[in-house]
Amino acid sequence: MARRTKIVATIGPAVDSQEMMDRLIGAGVNVVRLNFSHGSAEDHLQRAQMVREAAAKHAKSVAILGDLQGPKIRISRFANGPIKLEVGDTFALDVDFDKDAGNQDVVGVDYEQLAEDSAPGDHLLLDDGRVVLEVVDVQGSRINTKVVIGGPLSNNKGINRKGGGLSAPALTAKDEEDIKLAAKIGVDYLAVSFPRSADDIYLARQLAQQAGLKAHIVAKIERAELADDHALLDEVISASDAVMVARGDLGVEIGDAAIIGVQKLIIRRAIALNKVVITATQMMESMIEAPMPTRAEVSDVANAVLDGTDAVMLSAESAAGKYPIEAVESMARACVGAERQPLTSAHKYDLDGPVSRTDEAIAISAVFAATHLDGVKAIVALTETGTTPLWMSRVRTSLPIYAFSRSESTQRRVSMYRGVKAISFNLAECSHDNLANRVIAELKSQALVESGDIVLLTRGDELGAVGRTNALSFHKVQ
Repeated sequence: MARRTKIVATIGPAVDSQEMMDRLIGAGVNVVRLNFSHGSAEDHLQRAQMVREAAAKHAKSVAILGDLQGPKIRISRFANGPIKLEVGDTFALDVDFDKDAGNQDVVGVDYEQLAEDSAPGDHLLLDDGRVVLEVVDVQGSRINTKVVIGGPLSNNKGINRKGGGLSAPALTAKDEEDIKLAAKIGVDYLAVSFPRSADDIYLARQLAQQAGLKAHIVAKIERAELADDHALLDEVISASDAVMVARGDLGVEIGDAAIIGVQKLIIRRAIALNKVVITATQMMESMIEAPMPTRAEVSDVANAVLDGTDAVMLSAESAAGKYPIEAVESMARACVGAERQPLTSAHKYDLDGPVSRTDEAIAISAVFAATHLDGVKAIVALTETGTTPLWMSRVRTSLPIYAFSRSESTQRRVSMYRGVKAISFNLAECSHDNLANRVIAELKSQALVESGDIVLLTRGDELGAVGRTNALSFHKVQ
């Protein structure tokens, strides 16, 4: 059974050789993530080149996702190493305090607006919530707090506010430089961290275009405000090409108990709005150190697959862990295991909902017809931009969807779409009369269909034109 859910793997020191990159791609990675929070520009350029070479070796379309750091709000540094806070201790965060002189009583902060954003009663969560401080009062640049949950605290740990609301802009000066780096690499997807509204996505798209980058924009959903305001969430999803359920910072802001419900909401809304969705963070965290995942981690991956996510993501497991290849293989097995369940392949679509475009209607109709006609083994979409197979992938089906395209960038982008496989196909060599035969010949050459199978094909009257898909037809393989 071919896996339908795609795997995104963050790359880093654990796979910093051509041999390891070849193995990673061979193990089943569909998209690699360059985390611009770590590593130099040269690191990212070299890794991207290794990805392209490994993909070519395996004759596989692999997308590259560049992930912008965004406004990481952090404490500064301690003069004499880590401290330990006990419940009931008083502790201060001070924007104006010496950034290298933190001690048991106070530490500096690198976010100048933190004092303005804080008020008595707020809970500040440090180090992904491992330390929790309750704000007692704010005196100028200093935030005086009481320790609610204690623990060790070391340099540069992140700060979140429970319930969200910190006013830091989504795009920083570093992000603007990293967008230029992303353009130089030619990433296929660009992820925006901590977007507050659709305007942040529009700005990122504008900056990307100015840099000569035509990547699809991914909104990382990690602010409590988006989880709480469903209209605002829909606006951000609609402005994006894809979304990521970034469960790390999101979980810190809304609490662990709320995260699974919000995950399901985001996936459901992304599918309804015809956007790609990635589920991320700590999916197989134990495999940073262990060669096998826990059953809870396998269940976590499977649950996201059952929800309908397009992709599941590995972070430190593949970037810095001891078992990056095993992590990919374990995630692939978990995906396939979940996909064997009937509810992941049942046809579900709101047939009473409005459809605004002919090509969208054709895409939906194709999947519905193929799913209900005995003998159909493959759905083929001739596509210039990947939009038709995207619409097809929003409908749950067990049938493979093949995106035939002459565009390499389109082939890479559709590698993120659930159930879609890219196939390089030169329309210039085809006419309407021989098109179906050429398509079937290509499928047969890759052993994807056999005699007696039925193939459903969507195309436009004007071959190669964008947005002109207006016909579907059935063809029996001879």
